[in-house]
Amino acid sequence: MAIDLKDKVVIITGASSGFGEDAARLFAKEGCKVALAARRLDRLQALATDIQSKGGEAFAVPVDVVNRIDIDLMVKSVIDLYGHIDILFNNAGFGRLDWLENLDMARDIETQVDVNLLGVIQVTRAALPYMLEQGYGHIINMSSVAGWIAAPLYTIYSATKFGVRAFTDALRREVSPFGIKVSGIYPGPARTEFGQHTGKSEAESSLDVFNGLSMTSERVARRVVKLAKHPRRVVIIPWWYRVVIGFDTFFPAVVDWFLKQFFVRQNHKLE
Repeated sequence: MAIDLKDKVVIITGASSGFGEDAARLFAKEGCKVALAARRLDRLQALATDIQSKGGEAFAVPVDVVNRIDIDLMVKSVIDLYGHIDILFNNAGFGRLDWLENLDMARDIETQVDVNLLGVIQVTRAALPYMLEQGYGHIINMSSVAGWIAAPLYTIYSATKFGVRAFTDALRREVSPFGIKVSGIYPGPARTEFGQHTGKSEAESSLDVFNGLSMTSERVARRVVKLAKHPRRVVIIPWWYRVVIGFDTFFPAVVDWFLKQFFVRQNHKLE
């Protein structure tokens, strides 16, 4: 039986665009009370106003997920306003794709780890005590198929998303006895702002051939809402990525050879 989402309190990080923005609209349509969290306050306020104009309930909270003070204030604001948290959707993240030696240590490497992995951990840690006290809640962590398949150019991004997957699985086993559900969602390529911030390298441009396989952001967001209604441990979309993941798991030598011959040697221009 599907869970009725009406009047559920939902926190969404990274709500100013992409999956977070679309999920916020869909949760609001279900009757949820949505806390919109991200750094871009102007975008959040515009989204909140739009949701409210359509009869939904939403409010904007400026949050940088690498800042613990911001996170604590966000959680406290939601608790002060509603008294509880039903769903936490950890969605904030970004990527920088390039050969490892070309990545800047602070801007590209440390920031990806801080936002994609530590941000998920810190926001969850701040919200979790309230869920434990109330004896229920659902934590949904946005990862990526890059959290199952580690490809060239994705060294740091994949490392963070593998970390999110491990964190999600371990946390689920830790808190499920206390009525709290933890789910991971792992989408393949999708049309969001992600591609605008990856730092277009010549090698990454060769991956544009896969753009035709990209999903819409709303399709992923619909699966997030469906996951809130029907909690599961793992959602991988589209479904056929399960086949790709299985092939990478059971035939890694074949994948290594293929990538070496047809991607790395053709695109990694050594001086």
